[in-house]
Amino acid sequence: MAVGQVTEQGGYIVIALDGEIDLETAPAVRKALLDHLKKGRNLLIDLAKVSYIDSSGIASLVEGLQVARKQGNDLALVSVSQRVHRVLELARLDKVFTLHADLAGALSSDRASGPAPT
Repeated sequence: MAVGQVTEQGGYIVIALDGEIDLETAPAVRKALLDHLKKGRNLLIDLAKVSYIDSSGIASLVEGLQVARKQGNDLALVSVSQRVHRVLELARLDKVFTLHADLAGALSSDRASGPAPT
């Protein structure tokens, strides 16, 4: 499974990803991100249960971030596991994405208080 539970919290759509995000599952992740971004929504991507991510999974996250920024929306990563964080570090994407330690912290941050500034 790649895309798990999708909820709405604090003005964000929270998409929980689960398991391995690889060549097989990345298209479903990409579709989920883009579908919610088409609705003009801010996204939090919960990576707490992601055990592995490859370049196709990273590409899906990057594409989502690019689309969000073009629209003036926000896309942030939450509860990034050590393994996934290491992949983000190697690609230097830990400086590109907004990372939150947990969902509660993301929802209480100033960025999560409403729509991203335009």
